[in-house]
Amino acid sequence: MPRLPAQPATEPSGAARVAAALVHAYTAAGAVLAYLAVTAAVARDFRASFACMFAANIIDATDGLFARHARVREVLPAVDGARLDDIVDYLTFVFVPMVVLNVAGDLSGPSALPVTAAVLLSSGYGFAATDAKTSDHFFTGFPSYWNMILLVFSALIFVRVGYVYPSKMPTLRGLTVALGCVWGAMIGVMIWSLPAVSRALLVASLFFPAYYAVLSLALDARRRAGLVSPRGQQSPRR
Repeated sequence: MPRLPAQPATEPSGAARVAAALVHAYTAAGAVLAYLAVTAAVARDFRASFACMFAANIIDATDGLFARHARVREVLPAVDGARLDDIVDYLTFVFVPMVVLNVAGDLSGPSALPVTAAVLLSSGYGFAATDAKTSDHFFTGFPSYWNMILLVFSALIFVRVGYVYPSKMPTLRGLTVALGCVWGAMIGVMIWSLPAVSRALLVASLFFPAYYAVLSLALDARRRAGLVSPRGQQSPRR
């Protein structure tokens, strides 16, 4: 039986292209916020600086949802949204925080340059590694977004342990996203109340990072044991 000629692919509409471009612009806006965070820190307006970083965090947490809805890979294949996202993330979650810590005097003296260099270089490796994000929604090595706080986390980038991708993980996604939203609100309140931050709120805000670390290690252990398939389903017993 003769084969029918292949149907030509449907070209994306103009509205679809505009929507995809707006999503990329939304992601890139994080770089503008990074610039504003640095200028605010230099002016010693740390509340504004942290507010800009917080806004950048919101963009990073939501742009993926918009990108999938707008089908940016199909509509604008010439623009690599993942690469753009990594560039902005490096600025907002690594470079800017190190600038703020140095300007604020939290990093000073002989240790300032080695600590800053360790965080910047290890994070560069973390973002450039080809296995940084896995197909079953884990980060390999400690996520560079967090190593801006403690130097030890810089070393953990090189430890190839899986850390869950909260918005894509199939296991406990709803609970994790909900807790993340609560945690984000707590961070927002602390930024607004600077410099007089409630000690109780500060201690409570440590719950989500602890939950994230324990969940990641537990799921990674199950994955390595073959108990979880790439899509998060239980693997069949052998």
